[in-house]
Amino acid sequence: MSAIDKIIDVRQIPPARRHPLIFNTFDQLAATESFILVNDHDPKPLYYQFKAELTGQFSWEYLENGPEVWQVRIGKL
Repeated sequence: MSAIDKIIDVRQIPPARRHPLIFNTFDQLAATESFILVNDHDPKPLYYQFKAELTGQFSWEYLENGPEVWQVRIGKL
């Protein structure tokens, strides 16, 4: 993964705009790059969407697991 990850904090972004922003950010990554997602709830549904649409193309690592803030490093394989 990258030495310095971009941080995407979606806590203040309207829910309808979150997933498009996250997927757009992922699409712009080069292979082996990653970003950190900061959220106010467990982004497990997002994980399932990544798994359904991008199986084998991403990595997912929890860095902080609540109860108020979740941080996940999402990388492009």
